Amino acid sequence: MASPKQQRLIDPNEPHFLQGPKSRSFELWFAIKVFWEFLRGFRALHFIGPCVTVFGSARFKDGHRYYEMAQQLSARIVEELGLTIITGGGPGIMEAANQGAKDANGRSVGCNIVLPHEQRENPYLDKFVTIRYFFVRKTLLLKYSYAFVIFPGGFGTMDEFFETLTLVQTGKIENFPIVVMGMDYYRPLQEYLKFMAEQGTISPEDMNLLLFTDDMDEAVSHIRQYISSRYKVVRRNRPVWWLFERS
Repeated sequence: MASPKQQRLIDPNEPHFLQGPKSRSFELWFAIKVFWEFLRGFRALHFIGPCVTVFGSARFKDGHRYYEMAQQLSARIVEELGLTIITGGGPGIMEAANQGAKDANGRSVGCNIVLPHEQRENPYLDKFVTIRYFFVRKTLLLKYSYAFVIFPGGFGTMDEFFETLTLVQTGKIENFPIVVMGMDYYRPLQEYLKFMAEQGTISPEDMNLLLFTDDMDEAVSHIRQYISSRYKVVRRNRPVWWLFERS
């Protein structure tokens, strides 16, 4: 079960929000809580970038080959590209990626989620924020990154994967590189995407938005190519002490 701190963050009204119209006061208060969650996330993560977001299952344990792949690739991204690694902050692939960043003396960040059955933040985080709502968390995991790496995962990973892909496809975010690791796991999905292109539900060119590979050299090179050709340095002000900001 969730800890007392997590219990305080759980919103008991969240399951009711999508059950149709509620009272004006209910919906106003819910909107205020959502705004506050975004504000908390923006304040916590404003100075962390530029990042690479790593998505993947919380269920793979240390020693599993996908855990080790995520750990090694994240370390290489830090060492060779100098980027921050950000994950959902929990166990499994998330922990592996954060551990890889720490092993390489890079910056490791987490954006954790409050669940009734507690998801604790992993021990390899330099900085983390805990968020109530999945849609707020997904926005934060997208907002600060210049590339995305998708490791094998379940419903949550598929949700994050396809939302990221949709935003790139529709031009809602830049054409950031999306690297899909774990060919044994994702080959059926790769074939189904080709089938979708054949059926005309996506364009054949949409397949170019993804790199399916198990080759870490290829993955790092793909991200480097984007960073070197299109990355723009955005100057940010330093933290302001009287706003209680931290870098």
